[in-house]
Amino acid sequence: MEEIEPSPAEEPAPAPPVRQRRRRLRPWLMAIVLLLVGLTGFLILQHRQKTIVAAAKTPSPPPGIAISTAVAEQGNIGVYINALGSVAPVYTVTVKSRVDGQLMSVNFREGQMVKQGDLLAEIDSRPFEAQLAQAEGQYQRDKALLENANIDLTRYQIAASKNAIPKQQLDTQFATVHQYEGIVKIDQAQIDNAKVQVGYCRITSPITGRVGLRLVDPGNIVHAADANGMLVITQLQPINVLFSVAEDYLPQIRQQLRRGNRLTVDAFDRTQQTKLSSGALLTFDNEIDSTTGTIKLKAIFPNNDGALFPNQFVNARLLVNTQRRVILIPSVAIQRNAQDSFVYVVKPDQTVAMQTVSAGTTDGNVTAVEGLNAGDVIAVDGFDKLQNGVRVSVRGISEKPAIGNRQSAISPGRRSVP
Repeated sequence: MEEIEPSPAEEPAPAPPVRQRRRRLRPWLMAIVLLLVGLTGFLILQHRQKTIVAAAKTPSPPPGIAISTAVAEQGNIGVYINALGSVAPVYTVTVKSRVDGQLMSVNFREGQMVKQGDLLAEIDSRPFEAQLAQAEGQYQRDKALLENANIDLTRYQIAASKNAIPKQQLDTQFATVHQYEGIVKIDQAQIDNAKVQVGYCRITSPITGRVGLRLVDPGNIVHAADANGMLVITQLQPINVLFSVAEDYLPQIRQQLRRGNRLTVDAFDRTQQTKLSSGALLTFDNEIDSTTGTIKLKAIFPNNDGALFPNQFVNARLLVNTQRRVILIPSVAIQRNAQDSFVYVVKPDQTVAMQTVSAGTTDGNVTAVEGLNAGDVIAVDGFDKLQNGVRVSVRGISEKPAIGNRQSAISPGRRSVP
């Protein structure tokens, strides 16, 4: 077999002309792309710089007017009658001595709270104790005479049954027994009276209340006929408030009481800013004062904290009606012009618009209105700078009216007298 000799290596064929042309164009394409990207970035940067410069040259809009706001809410508001009143204790007692004698001791402090039955003072009881002993001695003597007369009566009855004594003597003994029985009763009454006089020497409090200033000092001779007494006690818990309202409100008040409704009465101080106590209407007078056209009412207060004091001046507010589910806003938000009442409503775009409202009952801080919806945001200050379309900025947290049973105050009214 013949051996085949390897042929010499063949040389590679030359590259086609198209592929060589692509290799030559690739660097130029890359350079063109980079040039375009750089040019685009330069143009974008220039546009941004122009925009910034234009924005810097353009004047910014003026800032909004800073205001405080409130939110209109739905709630209840009460209609009240305002009246001037004075505090009067339920009971006032002037403590006097019921016997004549020397005041031995005073067992109270001025201004002290005492309970019914507490010992207040003591009067010298020795003269009355002597009278008691005398009455008891006389009672024992007359009682012995009565017993002896009863024994004689028994003897006379036996003798009379045997016709040993005349009937007249028996009848006389009967009369003698009845006479001693009467005397013994008189003696017993004198004993009881003497005991009462001794008891009057210990002066106790007839009611629970506050002691006033001491009017008599120990050592003085007091008399049952003294006009001033020894001290004055006033009951403070509960306590009454008397006030007058116009006669026009009487039918409404009577109707509420006939239904069994409890009419609330609040007592305020002179400034009508601080509520002293709350009570209930008790009753009204039986006639109208023809000179003023008013009727007097009486309210009772528990006065557990002692805020009310006898003869104190107060402003009484009587609840006569309650308006429910009305729109409530702060009273300061309501503005008035020659035609209407209005408020400034804050829109979502932070501008304000005038909104006409109809104001109803008010308590000075919160007013019931018509023309708004619950949730509307309204301005409560800065009214001198506000008008339709003005931009505002809310300052702080929006205020909300305290809803619930709000009170509306109306004047008591007085009938004019010619």
